Amino acid sequence: MSKSGKLSKAAGFATRAIHQGHRAADHHGALNPPVYMSSTFAFETAEDGGDIFAGEKEGYFYSRISNPTLALLETRLADLEGSEAAVSASSGMGAICSTIWTLVAPGDEIITDGTLYGCTFSFFRESLRKFGITITHVDLTEPSNLVAAISDKTKVVYFETPANPNMRIVDIEEISKIAHTVDATVVVDNTYSTPYLQQPLSLGADLVVHSATKYLGGHGDLVAGAVVGSADMIEQIRLVGLKDMTGAVLSAQDANLILRGIKTLELRMERHCDSAEKVAAYLVNHPRVTKVYYPGLESFPQHAVAKKQMTRFGGMVPFEIEGGILAAKKLLNALDLITIAVSLGDAETLIQHPASMTHSTYSPEELAKYHISEGLVRLSVGLEQADDILADLDHAFEAAYGTHARNVAAE
Repeated sequence: MSKSGKLSKAAGFATRAIHQGHRAADHHGALNPPVYMSSTFAFETAEDGGDIFAGEKEGYFYSRISNPTLALLETRLADLEGSEAAVSASSGMGAICSTIWTLVAPGDEIITDGTLYGCTFSFFRESLRKFGITITHVDLTEPSNLVAAISDKTKVVYFETPANPNMRIVDIEEISKIAHTVDATVVVDNTYSTPYLQQPLSLGADLVVHSATKYLGGHGDLVAGAVVGSADMIEQIRLVGLKDMTGAVLSAQDANLILRGIKTLELRMERHCDSAEKVAAYLVNHPRVTKVYYPGLESFPQHAVAKKQMTRFGGMVPFEIEGGILAAKKLLNALDLITIAVSLGDAETLIQHPASMTHSTYSPEELAKYHISEGLVRLSVGLEQADDILADLDHAFEAAYGTHARNVAAE
């Protein structure tokens, strides 16, 4: 353990994920940080309470604002993303909503890519528009599109990269440069990559949001979110978006589970990536697969951009198959080891059909416009043996199409 509780940036990613911010000597020698299950905190004197409320003295007074367990998690997440501060939330959508409500007001514009997680898309299209906020969808995979669309009314440029569900890659550095010409805030959803594979803030983004439910937690046993950025911006999100507008506060128990999860984040992401590469290679050569969306493939349209800003290419492998939605559902129903479920980043390999599940908030026209076909399935490659994942896929393809892959290839 770290005797000081503070590690330098020279320390490795896994070392910082395990040790940063915790000094065992401050907690009776406890190797693991304690979980502070308290809604409120006592003051030594009335004067102390007033000073802490006024921000003139450090301390805790109510867990909707801050809590020692959450503070440790936020310290580690900020460190891993290479930033000053972070604030946790009770879900990924809690983190996104708290961020956006802090940044915009009626009359402002948000420019976002069209390919987004379904609930984020719905939040922008339905909730924000009701309050006089303009939402402009732009294909941000081509930076010149942002140049043409941006104006002084643009307050936020928001995107996912890789995007859910089809892995579209946005050049963070180029988009950030353009956005900053009008002082717009760049918000990047880094859920798919985690700070281990990609660090958007180092490339010019202002804020990073996470669904910590996914890879950060890593075990499918919690729902959580986080925002990372400068100390000033995070303080505003904490005191405005989180405290007053959403109340989307994370519990101490769930914060502790994420602290546990990020201790193994590096190991898990390496395994996810190793197996995803094998699955992508299998799918590319399968005669019933018409398209594979994996940034690690040289055939992927934005492979060069992904290679520039990601260290590896993640554990998500969406793909399209012959026969559209009926074939997709038949394939899913034939799987045995692989579980039909939404979410991602779990130890278990999960598969789902975006058009009818996570992205069902899109109209049929929007699905087509934003490159989410009815035959697209999204595979979150887990931590099982890669050969077992491939065997299950092979069995399901045989059941779905009535013939084994190698026999089809010989036709």
